[in-house]
Amino acid sequence: MVWIIVVCVLVVLAFVALSMRVVSQWQRGVVLRFGRLIALRNPGINLILPLVDRMIKVDLRVVTMVLEPQEVITRDNVTIKVDAVVYFQVVNPEKAVVNVEDFRQATTQIALTTLRSVLGQSDLDEVLAHRDQINVKLGKIIDEQTEEPWGVRVGLVEVKDVLLPEVMQRVMAKQAEAEREKRAKVIHAQGEFEASEKLAQAAAIIGAQPAALQLRYLQTLVEIAGEKSNTIIPLPIDTLASVFRGNGHDTKGIVESVMKLVQK
Repeated sequence: MVWIIVVCVLVVLAFVALSMRVVSQWQRGVVLRFGRLIALRNPGINLILPLVDRMIKVDLRVVTMVLEPQEVITRDNVTIKVDAVVYFQVVNPEKAVVNVEDFRQATTQIALTTLRSVLGQSDLDEVLAHRDQINVKLGKIIDEQTEEPWGVRVGLVEVKDVLLPEVMQRVMAKQAEAEREKRAKVIHAQGEFEASEKLAQAAAIIGAQPAALQLRYLQTLVEIAGEKSNTIIPLPIDTLASVFRGNGHDTKGIVESVMKLVQK
């Protein structure tokens, strides 16, 4: 009689052990009975019918999936190699189990296909300069194809790196150098233009006050005298004016010519 009780207790304990399932906090348990979906179990200890029910645990944490590098031809016929990372998580465990065989693999293939498609429709300049917009576009397209049918929400897609051929890198370097030279020439020309305007204004003011020209001339001689390597031969301002008048210069032209000498 005792051994019968012991056997019954052991059978009950074995039944409970086979029926007990522990679901972690970051998981949800999808229960199938004879292959049919019947319930979704929350974290904690859950009991199922042995040999009848089957529980599939689904992880709800964010998954970081690194896409392998892909060679893509952009819209302007430039071959580039890009790699990206996709962050996604399961928001509907029932769909992730019932509607797709392997939601991780399916999401990976969708992400790779979308990456090649979107970059193939973009120019190289867009890929390099507007990567944020491309990331948003990638995430939106992938999420539309995974969340509703599979219960997988794509939170973020980031294009990590873009590798260009060496020939294209040299061409872009030459283009950047040419752009810098262009800006330098424009800035130099602008400086010359502004300097000529200021010189003309100074000549007009000094032309109206001849004494100012004499003072400026003397100030320049003082500055030059500070450099021991120069030999100074001072000439009266009237003598210089006579020379310029002999060459056909008017008063304004004389002042401008003297100002140029002073500036030098």
